[in-house]
Amino acid sequence: MEAENIKHDPNRRRFPIASIVLVGFLVIAGFFLILEHRVHLLGWFPFLIILLCPLMHIFMHRGHAGHGPAPKTPEGEPAQRPRHH
Repeated sequence: MEAENIKHDPNRRRFPIASIVLVGFLVIAGFFLILEHRVHLLGWFPFLIILLCPLMHIFMHRGHAGHGPAPKTPEGEPAQRPRHH
């Protein structure tokens, strides 16, 4: 019976105060870190854009020329896939 009372205790907080304080501290620290080091971060943006190109190629072109079976034509014959050069 005591276990049921613990589960439905209205005085129990959803987030402990320590967690709320920690998240607030991290948000404020992150804000000032970005604010004070903005020049350093902006210097890395051209390299991040260049790095983004191969990452987009790897993750966004995943569906091209898949290895599954070729789609069927209305006559029931396998359709030919276009060749990539």
